[in-house]
Order: sequence, then structure tokens, then C-alpha cells
Amino acid sequence: MELPRVLEQLWGIEGPARPGPKPTFQLSDIGAAAVELADAGGLAAVSMSKVAAALGFTTMSLYRYVDSKDDLYTVMLEYAFGDAPALPGDTWRERIVAWSEAFRDALRAHPWILQVPITDPPLSPRQLSWLEAGLLAFHDTPLGATEKLSAMLLLNVYVRGVFQMTVHQFTETPEESAAATQRYTDRLRLLATEDRFPAIAGGLRQPEDFDVDFDADGFADGLETVLDGIQARIDKKQR
Repeated sequence: MELPRVLEQLWGIEGPARPGPKPTFQLSDIGAAAVELADAGGLAAVSMSKVAAALGFTTMSLYRYVDSKDDLYTVMLEYAFGDAPALPGDTWRERIVAWSEAFRDALRAHPWILQVPITDPPLSPRQLSWLEAGLLAFHDTPLGATEKLSAMLLLNVYVRGVFQMTVHQFTETPEESAAATQRYTDRLRLLATEDRFPAIAGGLRQPEDFDVDFDADGFADGLETVLDGIQARIDKKQR
């Protein structure tokens, strides 16, 4: 089966030789330069021309390494995430908590990851290592292969979704983040009236139980709810 050239390169698979001079850079150099640009200015700061300039060669020369901007994104994700972490813990739950927190921390280090269009499931080596680590975390459960994959998809969506809603906490100063949270809370109190949104309004009367600032504790609480659902599936399989 034919693979995209960027995957052949990432996996070290020898593809057809291209005419021209011997490559001067490795994909890791290109990935590092692009990640540095994105970390400094977001995904919008990354272009083929800017990456080429950062490496000291022309835009056309960059196309000898990557065929398109989508391929560049693949390389960026490969080097932004790095290898999957070791997952400590004696239970699947402990291991999955470690996986979820590591995934969240990777997004925190590179918030622009959420801006990368998702067009295909991951196929690069390090991206697959994250999926493999997550699947292996369930090794001592009765879940089947498809159920484990579904659980990992659910966790991926949860972590991405929470970070998407709280990214301002990590891209703004603490003062800016606190001001944004207070502004949202004040507007919510104004708009979510008791007659139309009684559950929201009731929660706002008890702020200790209704925190719109989804901090680390909120992340953990939501994750526990997700894991409880997976545990229910495991319990059902064990009956």
C-alpha cells in the first residue's frame, strides 16, 4: 500500500529518490522550526515561507521535504507531542488518569495544537505511541479492542474539549484569566434568569458548587465522571 511521503519519512521507510541535491535538513529540523514559530505566535504564524526562512533556505526548497502545509502539520504534531509517557499505576484507572494529564499538559505546552485541522486519524510514530499507551492501560480489563478504542476516543474528546474551553487560563496572565472568568460570570448572572434557566441561576446562587472557572480540580472531577462511565462498561462485561 502506498503511503504519503511524509509518513514514509517519519517512519524511516525508503521511498523513491527525488532528483536534486542531497537533503540538508531532517524532518526533525523542520518540525522544531515550525513548532517554535507556532509557540511564539500561534498556528497562524506558521507558513511554508516562514519555516523555510527560519532554516535559511527558500520556500521551494522546503517542498523537497514536505509536499503541503497539511504534511507540515503532521510533522509539527509529531515533534510537539513527543513520545508517549510511561503510565504509572497498578490499575487501569490510575494509568488512564496519568495518560489524560499528560495529554492535557502537552496541549498546555502547545495550545496551537487545537487549531490544527483533523483530517485523518493519527498515523505517525509518536502519535501512534500515545494511542498504544492508552490502549495498553486497559490490558487488565475485559474490554474488547473496539471498546478500548472507543474509550480512548472519549478521553481524547474530553481532554481536548476541556482545554478548548479553558485555554485562556494558560495563554493569559493570571490577572487576565481571573478578569475573563469574572466577566463571564457577571454576564451569566445577567442573562441566565431564574424563569428561563433555573438550573444555571440556581447554581450561580451557590458559587462553591458552580464554578465556571474549570481549573485543575474541575478537570479532575469531569475526568472522574468519564472514568465512571468506562468502569460501568467494565462492570457490565464482568457480570
